[in-house]
Amino acid sequence: MKITRNTAVTISLKVSDEKGLLIDEGKKPFSYLHGGYDSIFPKLEEALEGQEPGFATSLALSVEDAFGAYDEALVQTMPKSEFPAGVKVGGQIQRLDHAGEARYFFVTKIKGPVVMLDGNHPLAGKALRCAVKVLDVREASAEEIAHEHVHGEHGHQH
Repeated sequence: MKITRNTAVTISLKVSDEKGLLIDEGKKPFSYLHGGYDSIFPKLEEALEGQEPGFATSLALSVEDAFGAYDEALVQTMPKSEFPAGVKVGGQIQRLDHAGEARYFFVTKIKGPVVMLDGNHPLAGKALRCAVKVLDVREASAEEIAHEHVHGEHGHQH
């Protein structure tokens, strides 16, 4: 079966930065709903359109095609006295960003009375290289299409 809109696609995806530093070995398969559901990078989805199981390719993603530019405005501080108990460096908390939108922030440092937070994706500002292989393609169920994601093994669990 070919990859077209509303097919459930399972891939292996090995990701490295532009210098070749491995970010994800791609050992755990990933399933997504094909057809513009924002489950994978649009450039990657475009490369997979019309392909079948067994297809493999490598793809370079610019910063804009990956997680976007690093936004300094998403770096914040907060008083440690307002910080939730139990969250440590590397953890996440939800706060409002500079535009008033709810966003998850990574805790990057706790220094004295101040907690430093970063709302950028850890790979923001980085160009990436992806090696992808199509493992399986099937028709998506009506429920998966309604929920806009794949269910079951390698997909979303309800």
